[in-house]
Amino acid sequence: MPIETAHEDMIHDAQLDYYGKRLATCSSDRSVKVFDVVDGEKQGAGYTLKGHSGPVWQVAWAHPKYGHILASCSYDGKVLIWKEQPQGSGANTSHDAAGNWSKIKEYTAHTASVNSVSWAPHELGPMVACASSDGKISVLTFQNDGQWNVDFFNGHAVGCTAVSWAPAVLPGSLIVPFTSPTNTATTTNPQSTNANTSTQAAQPTVKRFASAGCDNKVKIWVHRAQTNTWQVEDTLEGHTDWVRDVAWAPNIGLPRSYIATASQDKTVCIWTKDSPKASGWEKQTLALEGGGSKFPDVVWRVSWSTAGNILAVSCGDGKVTLWKENLKGVWECVSEMTS
Repeated sequence: MPIETAHEDMIHDAQLDYYGKRLATCSSDRSVKVFDVVDGEKQGAGYTLKGHSGPVWQVAWAHPKYGHILASCSYDGKVLIWKEQPQGSGANTSHDAAGNWSKIKEYTAHTASVNSVSWAPHELGPMVACASSDGKISVLTFQNDGQWNVDFFNGHAVGCTAVSWAPAVLPGSLIVPFTSPTNTATTTNPQSTNANTSTQAAQPTVKRFASAGCDNKVKIWVHRAQTNTWQVEDTLEGHTDWVRDVAWAPNIGLPRSYIATASQDKTVCIWTKDSPKASGWEKQTLALEGGGSKFPDVVWRVSWSTAGNILAVSCGDGKVTLWKENLKGVWECVSEMTS
C-alpha cells in the first residue's frame, strides 16, 4: 500500500519500529520523517526531523525498552540520535526539536559519508554501530552516567557500506546448556527487571557484528573482553564488486547462523555456519529462474523476516523478491513484488 511521505527527493530508507506502528523514512532532501501507521495507512502529517546537511542514507530504531529513539546517518559524515520526549516535558524548547522529537546526540568523528547505522540487540544495551566511506567503523555505547563511549577503528580500507549485528544469544545455546565461555569474546548475563524472565537473564550473550565494504569483503567483528577491543573473527570473500549490504539473520539460539550479502556484482550470497565450532562459513549464491545467479541490476538491500527464515532482496530494477530455504537446503524465490 503506497504511503505519501511528502519528501522532496529520493527516499533511501524506510523502517518500521519494533511494534510496526511507526514508520521512519529518510531522503536526499536532508530530512527524516516519522509517521504513525495503522493497518498499513499513515495517520496524520507526521514529524519532520531536520539536522543533516546532506542526503540521509539510513535510519534505525532502537529497542522500545530504551524509549522512542531513532538514529540517522548522512553524506555529511554525521550520525544523529533522536528521541521522542513525553508530552509536556518542555523538550520542544530546543531549536533541534520537531514536535515532540529532539536531537540528543550528534556524532561527527567520521571524515566522510556515514552509510549505515545499526542498533545492537537490546540484550547488549543501547549500542549503535556506524559504517563510513572513510573506512572506519564506530560503535557508540550509552553509559549509565549519561555519556557516550566510542570505539573507533579501521574497518575496510576502501570504505564501509553496511553493518549488521549478530543475535545476542550464543549459537546453539537453546539446545546446549551453557557452562562457561568457550572463547575470548565478551559474554554477559544481563540482569532482568522482571522476575518472570529469570531464564532469559541467565542466557549468555556475545557482542558480534558484520560489516560490508568496497573491498568486496564482509568482515565479522567480535568484542574481546581481555583487551576491550573489536577484532576480526572471520572474513567472507566471494563477491567480485562492492558489497552493498549485509544482514545477519535473527536466531533464538539454534546452532546454525545465516548471513546474507548483496553486491554491486548483481549477486546475493547466503553464508551459513552450522555451529560455533565449525571451521568456516559456507557460501550459497541465490539462483534465479533459468539457473543464472545474476540479478537484472545491482542488488542494494537484503533484509530478514523476524523469524529469520525468509529473505527479502531489493534490486535496482525496482523489484523485491522473497526467498526461502527448502528442505534440501536450496534457496527458492517464493514471491515477487514490483514497485
